[in-house]
Amino acid sequence: MSLTAVLVVVVAAVLIGAFGIRVSRTTSDFYVASRTVSPLWNASAIGGEYLSAASFLGVAGLILTFGVDMLWLPVGWTGGYLVLLVLVSAPLRRSGAYTLPDFAEARLESMTVRRTASVLVVLIGWLYLMPQFQSAGLVLRTITGAPVWVGGLLVAVVVAVNVLSGGMRSITFVQAFQYWLKLTALAVPLVFLLMAWYADGAPGVAGQDATAWQVPLAGSKEYGLYSTYSLILATFLGTMGLPHVLVRFYTNPDGRAARRTTLVVLSLLGAFYLLPPVYGWLGRLYAPDLTRTDTVVLTLPARMIGGTLGDLLTALVTAGAFAAFLSTSSGLTVSVAGVIAQDLLKGGVRSFRIATLMAVAVPLALALWARALPVADVVGLAFAVAASSFCPLLVLGIWWRRLTTTGALAGLFVGGGLACAAVLATITGAPYGGFAEALLAQPAAWTVPIAFAVMVVVSLLTPQRVPPGVARIMVRLHTPENLDLDRGDWRPRSS
Repeated sequence: MSLTAVLVVVVAAVLIGAFGIRVSRTTSDFYVASRTVSPLWNASAIGGEYLSAASFLGVAGLILTFGVDMLWLPVGWTGGYLVLLVLVSAPLRRSGAYTLPDFAEARLESMTVRRTASVLVVLIGWLYLMPQFQSAGLVLRTITGAPVWVGGLLVAVVVAVNVLSGGMRSITFVQAFQYWLKLTALAVPLVFLLMAWYADGAPGVAGQDATAWQVPLAGSKEYGLYSTYSLILATFLGTMGLPHVLVRFYTNPDGRAARRTTLVVLSLLGAFYLLPPVYGWLGRLYAPDLTRTDTVVLTLPARMIGGTLGDLLTALVTAGAFAAFLSTSSGLTVSVAGVIAQDLLKGGVRSFRIATLMAVAVPLALALWARALPVADVVGLAFAVAASSFCPLLVLGIWWRRLTTTGALAGLFVGGGLACAAVLATITGAPYGGFAEALLAQPAAWTVPIAFAVMVVVSLLTPQRVPPGVARIMVRLHTPENLDLDRGDWRPRSS
């Protein structure tokens, strides 16, 4: 039943994506769906791509392992959109850019800044794609016994087919469908699991050591406070630097629609994140022996209910898990392929399709080579890199006119470079211990302040490198679409 559910999700994704072929004809269709996506539709698509394997499987697994401190993950992932709403969404949409490197070039008038941003977009995208492919292999092995590489290859092929067929417009349809599938796949089985828990006498954790629910992040009691606050900083500030999230705001008709989209996203994410913690709590009661805790969501229906109903619910949860892999991987592939096509290839639809193959091949190889870490931990590292590079660039670029080309480059190199080095050390399992290990596993607490400080200090030291067109671009970023500039005065268009 679970294998059938996976095939149904894959076929549905391909068929819905194929619909995009009929309406995708121009470069604008492929990159930003011609900027015609409504707030509700766009918010559903954002929810579809944002709620990755880390949200669907990883949160419950970490709560099962480490307890209530892990609730900061869904809080941070949701709260990051509030920061995005206040500081970034509308000005970024008004910039008229297709990608983050487009914004960097328009704001700072520098091809060097653009190329640096392009490299970071690709690195963040690949780092985020890697755990999606690893988790897909884990899920398929759990339900069929197939080798780990099979699941990752399946997701990579389906994503490539969808993106190649219709670009952003096609992916928008697929991701909106997959958000509601993921929400259903967690909510419906949870109803039956809670009924089984209640029929079992509604056991609680009273018989367990209460401190087991308060083990600090990564099991480090000595440095748990630092790790927790570093995680909060990464998730709150990293959201605005995720390329596959930001590119969706370019599909809105205007800045007002971008803000409305963000408000709807907050509601959709809040509804979803109520569910995984309950799975983690039930896992403490009924599946404390799991060695791979990322599979607790898939394991509970069979353990608590069993029989045909348990198999059906397991199939539904498995379908939701594969929808998570497909939707997030699709959004990441679109954003990475867009940057590769524009900055490394010649641009246009043909280059976009070639770049799509490059965008999925590298992280698939990394997923097979790198050591398997908990999926939420790897995604958290991607947030840390985004928070240490694009967050300072966006915040200062949008709100501080004295940001210089040299300052932006220095901040991107220092903040992004330090975060990437910490990620590499963590993924390869470098033999560090003590506080050094905590600093590398959760680097945002020190890399983000350093990145901001470097951008500000270097900009103040190089005032001659302020872009000459800064006044024009700042007006564009902060002018509501329903106003016009007429001889130095603002007046409504209808007047």
